[in-house]
Amino acid sequence: MRDTQMSTRSSLRRRVAATAVAALAGACLVAVNAQPAAATPPGIPSKATAQSQLNALTVAAQGSTSGYSRDLFPHWITISGSCDTRETVLKRDGTSVVVNSSCAATSGRWYSPYDGATWTAASDVDIDHVVPLAEAWRSGASSWTTSRRQSFANDLTRPQLIAVTDNVNQSKGDQDPSTWQPPLSSYRCTYSKMWITVKYSWGLKLQSSEKSALQGMLNTCSS
Repeated sequence: MRDTQMSTRSSLRRRVAATAVAALAGACLVAVNAQPAAATPPGIPSKATAQSQLNALTVAAQGSTSGYSRDLFPHWITISGSCDTRETVLKRDGTSVVVNSSCAATSGRWYSPYDGATWTAASDVDIDHVVPLAEAWRSGASSWTTSRRQSFANDLTRPQLIAVTDNVNQSKGDQDPSTWQPPLSSYRCTYSKMWITVKYSWGLKLQSSEKSALQGMLNTCSS
């Protein structure tokens, strides 16, 4: 009888322990899945570096859009296997992104730092050129070769591409920071640092009003 009771208690302890482990594993899974998606382009500089780069940029009157066409900035190009630049950024900036055999995202979550919205359908997300193609054209890219413009339009090594809410990207259009800034004011520091380092890295010019706006945004940065 004693042996039977001990066996019963031992079995009960094992079941309780197993239940606790399962509950803990489930809690961990929930915690992992609850982590917010976060668009994080590479190469965002510190405030000090961005300030130095801003000081070094050439200020000039804005150029013309005469002759401009998005076709002169070929994108999206194949990056790896069947994945093009857009698909690569969607995977980089999203959470739990699942793609099909063609590399198209079939599920996932994308947080748009421009407005703080989170999306679960890739069709609701645009890949923004932080420095718009038309703005680059007006700032010096009109004299570039098509090859260089292609590299700019598909630049994954600098903070030039980011997944954001589609209609927010469309409202931005080809505006510079003197007339458009992210609706989420807390992101404007980061946005200014991205914009500055892209223009600096690619040798693009900026207008006086653009520089003033960027300086104001950069001043809100703590680091």
